[in-house]
Amino acid sequence: MIKGLYDWTMSLADHPRALWALALVAFIESSVFPIPPDILMIPMILARPSRAFVIAGVALVASVLGGLLGYAIGAFFYEQLGQPILQALGKADAMSEFNTRFNDLGFWPVLIAGLTPFPYKVITIMSGWTGLSLGTFIVTSIIARGLRFFIVAALLWKFGAPVKEFIERRLGLAFTAFVILLLGGFAAVKFI
Repeated sequence: MIKGLYDWTMSLADHPRALWALALVAFIESSVFPIPPDILMIPMILARPSRAFVIAGVALVASVLGGLLGYAIGAFFYEQLGQPILQALGKADAMSEFNTRFNDLGFWPVLIAGLTPFPYKVITIMSGWTGLSLGTFIVTSIIARGLRFFIVAALLWKFGAPVKEFIERRLGLAFTAFVILLLGGFAAVKFI
């Protein structure tokens, strides 16, 4: 099933309305769809590098709007929609423990999920379910998704196809390392 969704997503990159397709994929990926918009963004930017930042902007706006849908699912439809989605993703067991600590962490869970390969949709639904401040959720989503999409766009715009493999295989790891260093830096400042 995932392979079929991946192939369908890739075919959208060649479509005349590729930007609309990207907006749709970025929107639904933030709440229910398993394929990240990067899969569509990369071939679109490689095909038209001059539009790299427009493409990243479309992905950002659609992703944050889709994140609001995920937030609404968690806030208003958790039992009917949110819980089955999280169970399908294998994340339902840790719900109780996660819920108690989630809001104490503030914007960090949203930032981490928005930057790293962790499924952003899990955090959008959890943010609504736990009642994370909507303002915190929106601002952090804009920062995290903006960094992710615009860094991908900038790398592809500057280096083109040679950097594609790095983005596809190692950028998630690089973002994860960045978040760990950032958290480590804050912890070090706190204890120094």
